[in-house]
Amino acid sequence: MEYVNVAVDAMGGDNAPGAIVKGAVEAAVENDNIKIFLTGPEAVVKAELDKAGYSGDRIVILDAPEIITNDEAPVMAIRRKKNSSIVVGLKAVKDGTCDAFVSAGSTGAVLVGGQLVAGRIKGVERTPLAPMIPTATGMTLLIDCGANVDARPSHLVQFAKMGAVYMENIVGVKNPKVGILNIGAEEEKGNQLVKDTFPLLQNCPDINFVGSVEARDVPYGAVDVVVCEAFAGNVLLKTYEGVGGVLLKEVKKGITSTFKSKIGALLIKDALKKTLKKFTADEYGGAPMLGLNGLVVKTHGNATEKEVKNSIKQCILFKQQHISDKISEKINLTI
Repeated sequence: MEYVNVAVDAMGGDNAPGAIVKGAVEAAVENDNIKIFLTGPEAVVKAELDKAGYSGDRIVILDAPEIITNDEAPVMAIRRKKNSSIVVGLKAVKDGTCDAFVSAGSTGAVLVGGQLVAGRIKGVERTPLAPMIPTATGMTLLIDCGANVDARPSHLVQFAKMGAVYMENIVGVKNPKVGILNIGAEEEKGNQLVKDTFPLLQNCPDINFVGSVEARDVPYGAVDVVVCEAFAGNVLLKTYEGVGGVLLKEVKKGITSTFKSKIGALLIKDALKKTLKKFTADEYGGAPMLGLNGLVVKTHGNATEKEVKNSIKQCILFKQQHISDKISEKINLTI
């Protein structure tokens, strides 16, 4: 059997190493075509594997005694800590040992390391972070949400192409609708970046560009791919997560506030649980960093074992569908 080899940063995130290792074990147990390489101090990681009760041969440890923390300067940390769990995992992708790398660690270090260690696909100018966000009609890809705050029009055009490839081949959306995040639907609105990018996207024959999309229309599933630079994308994503969290808490509070509401809650419990489940980050895994030689997935810093498991599972389809190759073809068509 040909395995999908995934390096996982065992020491990244608030819940490391426990939740990370448990998520890796769950992924290995549920998917017999995955082999996982846990990076971190060998003794620490082995102790967590023993706690999880895993004794199979599809999880191995890559000793990485150093750890990069969130308060370190990303570039310096990547250059100085060659034996960190992040750098060792990225090197495994670069040398072909692994197809993908998953980390809940320092976002800055993962982003910098992805480009410096794994390297960009030829022709790719910038590598965006692209999380899936839930909508009324399913899921939408937000690209970019945090990697490039000073993007140029040519970068956004490439983001659109990469996003379209991802949605079509990973999510199965045929001819995905691509929109640019804007403050209005009219073509003449927006800042200079949006105004300069709009006609370029209009003239891309290989994407289904439908125009501007306002932030309020994103939750309704107006488009399949939302293109933006990282500052606006991150604000949209964090607002989305914050409002979603508040609504979930308020719904739960409301249905348990009175005796009558508690009775009603029992009647709708299963349907409500199914609906609310759709809006939890655990269900969607992490945000892929597109445009690299291989796959890098950044999960939330507070990722649970379920999110880690789903982030690892993302890597299977990415390899099977040859996403890096398809992105390369799409980007280099016009170069």
